[in-house]
Amino acid sequence: MFFLSQIEHTLRVPPDLHNSPIQEAIKGELEKLFLDKVIANLGLCISVYDIRSIKGGFIFPAEGAATYTVVFTLIVFRPFVGEIIAAKLIESNADGLRLSVGFFDDIYIPVSLFPDPCHSEPDPTKRDRVKWIWEYEGEKYDFDEQDEIRFQVHSINYPTIPVEPPKESKPFAPMKIIGALNSEGLGPVTWWI
Repeated sequence: MFFLSQIEHTLRVPPDLHNSPIQEAIKGELEKLFLDKVIANLGLCISVYDIRSIKGGFIFPAEGAATYTVVFTLIVFRPFVGEIIAAKLIESNADGLRLSVGFFDDIYIPVSLFPDPCHSEPDPTKRDRVKWIWEYEGEKYDFDEQDEIRFQVHSINYPTIPVEPPKESKPFAPMKIIGALNSEGLGPVTWWI
């Protein structure tokens, strides 16, 4: 789920940071650039783990910023296909479920990857929401917002950034995890206790 990824980057350090220790100044600038950002085919950047090397420090004519070439390691969130993860239910609608692991909310379970047979009923407590129910051997098991849900990673997508998003569209998600609940042991943890 978490990986260490080594990256080389050319970084400008503004003049107001020239009095700070170089390691601290560079780490602060790297955190501003990378933390909480998604790098396509790499994942969500969580933290700067360490700085391997710093080269340069050139100040180009007419600029006050020093330019460095930095090799550093990032901690990245990128689950692998087939991995089983526990998350909280944050949205339930006609298309399926949306889950969150706390720091990442773009996990989707489409209806086609639900356990079979599954059906939905209007949620009496919330408008525009539905409650999904799995029927097994005459018993009904529902997906409750209080439950922790185990899912298996089906795919990870890095959609291209739209030039002009459609009106009234959801906020753009640079990384989407598609999950599945159609294997034994998956779904709300309370189902399997």
